[in-house]
Amino acid sequence: MPLALLALAVGAFGIGTTEFVIMGLLPEVADAYGVPIPTAGFLVSGYALGVVVGAPLMTVLGTRIPRKRMLMLLMGLFVAGNTLSALAPTFGVMLTGRVVASLAHGAFFGIGSVVAANMVAPSRKAGAIAMMFTGLTVANVVGVPLGTFIGQHAGWRVTFLAVAGLGVLGLAGIARFVPEQPRAEGVRLRHELAAFRNVQVLLAMAMTVLGFGGVFAAITYITPMMTRAAGFADTSVTWLLALFGLGMVGGNLIGGRLADRRLMPLLQVSLGALSVVLALFTLTAHNKVTAAVTLVLIGALGFATVPPLQKRVLDQASAAPTLASAVNIGAFNLGNALAAWLGGLVIAAGHGYTAPNWVGAALAASALVLAVVSAALERRTPAADRSQRETVTSSVR
Repeated sequence: MPLALLALAVGAFGIGTTEFVIMGLLPEVADAYGVPIPTAGFLVSGYALGVVVGAPLMTVLGTRIPRKRMLMLLMGLFVAGNTLSALAPTFGVMLTGRVVASLAHGAFFGIGSVVAANMVAPSRKAGAIAMMFTGLTVANVVGVPLGTFIGQHAGWRVTFLAVAGLGVLGLAGIARFVPEQPRAEGVRLRHELAAFRNVQVLLAMAMTVLGFGGVFAAITYITPMMTRAAGFADTSVTWLLALFGLGMVGGNLIGGRLADRRLMPLLQVSLGALSVVLALFTLTAHNKVTAAVTLVLIGALGFATVPPLQKRVLDQASAAPTLASAVNIGAFNLGNALAAWLGGLVIAAGHGYTAPNWVGAALAASALVLAVVSAALERRTPAADRSQRETVTSSVR
């Protein structure tokens, strides 16, 4: 089981690296193809859009395929997309490669969450999910800075070839160590779609969009915020992002451990603290020491919500969780895009580079309200209804 989770984490590490490393290589890619930086930015937004669309699409296409085999196919798609990006002769082909790689993102994490949770006892499910997501968080500490360094010194094409190699490693690990998990008997696409009639599933996804969107409202504009408000040099941004990544790693592991015990209280505390810290960031961003400390806290509090939110979706859609799990991964990226857009609006309106922190605080506070509503609705659910749902879940599995 540890090796199986490690194999999933390696795949997650590769996916996390390719998602974010492009941000540090945009100037090099733009120069290579002779396009302006804003045009090269489509390599970021195109990837995010591909995740939102690809999560449900690839999961639906894989409903008739055993989960292990589907994970292997997704890693193969990831390898193909990054290889295409590395060898692309034109910008259009490069963008196509990014989109192809992104199609594997949401479905891999969605199906991988189900596989990881099913490999352990019910009391350890969130911890197993967190272990897989550790690959994503470590990518921000190690993979992205290293990939940026390689790209700036050996060429950005080498970076994408290296990421493709990580995909091959993840594929081999999944093939060797992840146990077979056949598709549950009697579960069809209509059962997967039925999960979206559950208001608790929809509330969890809305919390995902708003809660993690709060994090990205601030982080999307961290470079101008740290250089112009805090006074850091441009070269300091790399290690500041590494600090943020360290916070993500710690928050993810702590969130995974505590979510198995007190899921909803953890969500409420994390989202409440996140909204407060983001609001304070408008002040702490003007001092180097307090800005660095706040970055760690934002990373920790933001990713402390990831394992419980993913487990919440799995619990509420437990009879047929695969599609709902994948769509929730898309919800993270939808929140990222929404927050980046709203943060850009307040900056364009002349409110300064720290203004997106207020947007983030408002988004996180909105997610907290939904968490309180969700917990209140759950308390009103008769015990008999919950027992019947658990019985149905067990019979389907």
